[in-house]
Amino acid sequence: MTRPTTLTPAEAVSRAIRTPRHAGAPAVVAFLTGGFPDLDTFVEHAVAVSQVADVLEVGVPFRDPMADGVTIQRASHTALDRGASLARILERLRARRGELGCPLLLMSYLNPLLARGLERLHDEAFACGIHGFIVPDLCLEEAEEQVARCREAGLAFVQLAAPATPDARLARLCDASSGFVYAVTMNGTTGGAHAPADPLPHLRRVKRHAGALPVCAGFGISTADDIAGLQGVVDGAIVGSALIRAIEAGQDPADFVRALRPAASRQETSR
Repeated sequence: MTRPTTLTPAEAVSRAIRTPRHAGAPAVVAFLTGGFPDLDTFVEHAVAVSQVADVLEVGVPFRDPMADGVTIQRASHTALDRGASLARILERLRARRGELGCPLLLMSYLNPLLARGLERLHDEAFACGIHGFIVPDLCLEEAEEQVARCREAGLAFVQLAAPATPDARLARLCDASSGFVYAVTMNGTTGGAHAPADPLPHLRRVKRHAGALPVCAGFGISTADDIAGLQGVVDGAIVGSALIRAIEAGQDPADFVRALRPAASRQETSR
């Protein structure tokens, strides 16, 4: 297994969030459903979006996505109906690894990872340009082995922290996380239209517990104004459902991500 000689993949994720393409604004973590709208178009989108996002999150489509709202569910079902699978997504990413312009995280429910083989996945991650994993249905109490494996391999393992999480558990989640901590802005699923009246106290609480580890806010974030409102509170913002809706509407996904930046930064260059 070969690894970077300077930064580990987890450290590369953290650095990308701490030093985003546009200084003075939160980093943008862009989410794409793997294989949507089809496998070939997906990988083209992944390459293009990786040139403008700070981190790219690729979701493995799953028939029972407990954390995903209707938009990502719809994209997942479309991808599966058109032949997407974890193996085929990895194959496409491996073929284009050299063209990816930012760190890549794989978001998957546990079942597809178990079916693939967890030990095999850690080796495959390096070959495919994957810097780490987000596994929303792997609870903290069951994640110890995976956290240890990822740390040994230098891969990120991102934990999710919901608003209802008590402080003692939040401290444990942050300690078990690497790359960044995923601060969920609402109790519910992704793409929700009704966020709490003020999610900022929760985000500040996560930030306090995370210490030096970056924090990214996700669920219900869809516009440049949403992201601007997080400046000085968290380090980055995760945009998923809004990006999927833009693709469904025929918009260029890289242009959509570019428009999430402050106006002065929309002519970014690569890192």
